[in-house]
This record gives sequence, C-alpha cells and structure tokens, in this order.
Amino acid sequence: MKIGLYFGSFNPIHVGHLIIANHIAEFSDLDQVWFVVTPHNPFKKKSTLLDNHQRLEMVYRATKDYPHLEPSSIEFNLPEPNYTVNTLAYLEEKYPSHEFSLIMGEDNLKSFHKWKNYEVILDRHHIYVYPRISKEEVKTDFHDHKRIHFIDAPVMQISSTFIRKAIAAGKNVKPMFPEPVWEYLDHMNFYK
Repeated sequence: MKIGLYFGSFNPIHVGHLIIANHIAEFSDLDQVWFVVTPHNPFKKKSTLLDNHQRLEMVYRATKDYPHLEPSSIEFNLPEPNYTVNTLAYLEEKYPSHEFSLIMGEDNLKSFHKWKNYEVILDRHHIYVYPRISKEEVKTDFHDHKRIHFIDAPVMQISSTFIRKAIAAGKNVKPMFPEPVWEYLDHMNFYK
C-alpha cells in the first residue's frame, strides 16, 4: 500500500489541510494519506501547542468521513524533537509492506536542505509537493529531482496561526473547520 505522510502540528486542523490531503488522496497514485500529528517540530516552539491528544482528537473528527484519510499518533512514542528521517525509519520497520512518501507544501521544500539527513529521505522516499504562495524560489536541484512530484492541488491561504489569532481576538472562524472539529474546539474553549 502506498501511504502519503502529511506531517504537521495541526494546531488546529482546518479545511485547508483537508482539501489538500483529500486532493492528493484522490488525484495521485497514493492509496491513503496519514495525518501524522507531530508532538514537537524541531523548527517550532512547543509552548504554543495544544496537548498531543487534543490535536489528534481534532484530526480524528476531521477525517472520520474520509476513507482515504487517517489520523496517526505514530510520533507520540518516539523521541523528541521529532525528526522525519527517524519517523520514516520506524514506519518502514513497523509496516514493511507499505511504501511511504512525504507530503509537504512548497514553502517546506525551500528549507528541506536544512532537515536532518534530508539526503537519506530523498534517496528512499518520494515527496509530493503542493503549491504555497511565497516569495522565495525553490532550490533548482529539488525542482528537477526524480523523487519530487509537484501536485496541482488547490492553493490554500488559510493558516493555523491566523486561525489561533482570530479566535483569540473573538472572530468567527467557524467556516474554516469541519463541523465536528468546530464543535469540539468551541466546546473546549481552545485558543481563546
């Protein structure tokens, strides 16, 4: 089975994440997309994150009606900070019959050369890149790499950071969430 791994804090998950993941699941050769909820991204401050299980619960609620989208807590029991190369090695050992690929935004591809052992990742895994609007150019050696596939997915300009700030400011952002996620988030008073 071909699995696309969509890593993220998902703090919170929103319709932009779902649209991209579903598009890739439906219009690529991947069988499933796993939302890998990351406890600690080495490039982000942990203090701004909701609890791991609260974020996983929101991902579960967001994906439950999509048969090709799955929540994953695989990184919860791995050493922190979570390095993608280590998670991939663990997944290959745990699921030897699966073929794992990465899903990332074009903005992440620009800093991919800073990732721990990125050469090993590129040597062993395909990367599906969805478009993001930004000012920087993608390194040319990545643009023409045989394992990097640029996906013509919808461009999403919604960010979790924007959503958290909007909620804290008392704005109505309900349309940016699947209904079950909004109900949980609102009930729990997250980000207020």
